[in-house]
Amino acid sequence: MEQCKVTALANQKGGVGKTVSTVNLGVGLARAGHKVLLVDADPQGSLTISLGAKTPDDLDNTITTLMQSVVEDRAPPDGYGIIHHEEGVDLIPSNIELAAFEVSMTSILSREYVLRQALEPLRAHYDRILIDCMPSLGMTTINALTAADSVIIPSQPSYLSTKGLSQLMGTIAKVRRQLNPGLKIDGVLLTMVDNRTNNAKAIISSLRQTGAMLNVFETEIPFSVRAAETSIEGKSIFAHDGRGKVAAAYENLTKEVLEHERGEIGRETAGPRTQERLR
Repeated sequence: MEQCKVTALANQKGGVGKTVSTVNLGVGLARAGHKVLLVDADPQGSLTISLGAKTPDDLDNTITTLMQSVVEDRAPPDGYGIIHHEEGVDLIPSNIELAAFEVSMTSILSREYVLRQALEPLRAHYDRILIDCMPSLGMTTINALTAADSVIIPSQPSYLSTKGLSQLMGTIAKVRRQLNPGLKIDGVLLTMVDNRTNNAKAIISSLRQTGAMLNVFETEIPFSVRAAETSIEGKSIFAHDGRGKVAAAYENLTKEVLEHERGEIGRETAGPRTQERLR
């Protein structure tokens, strides 16, 4: 098995398509033959609900249970609380208990590393782990960034959404300096894109011009009511509307993510002269 890669999908701005993208990229990777674990790191439990668990607060074992087992130095719950989804992905669910646990983390030793330690034994069993972060830059999101190898930043092409990117980039830089020097940014994923508006076109153009500093995925996820419907059904867009434009976009994103990763591996294994030619 290839080495497991952990990716956090993060943006402190809410409503930018983090959860929908986590579900559909995860299922896309599973469809491409990868063993995928999705981790809900949001006390709202949106990822958990989107994968069919309609009452997350009734679940006995969640990401909170797993992190508490690390803090208390005891065995994790049976099966790590993992839920198996019919579309070939596994899920560590979340619920409102995570909000209380985040508050309690202020007094925990090495609190930034709790999620990393919780996920470490699972890396041997998966090719990809995707973490759906909460819309804040609190301690749980810091934990996700410390546990991750890379970050994908879903963002709408809107002024408020892109304005928050600089704050997130500052947090990522701080995590890289102090906690996780290997953390990389895979890129910004543009979501809910409506190319009919001049405002969206202008923002997308501006973001792409910064490409030397920050990768922006070529794939854009179009705005679609059908994509929102998938959360209600507990399915991915591939199962809900497999021939639609959003399914095609997430299939393209999956390919682009895998190609980007192959390029990263190529640069890491190349010698200095080869790296120079790659640039």
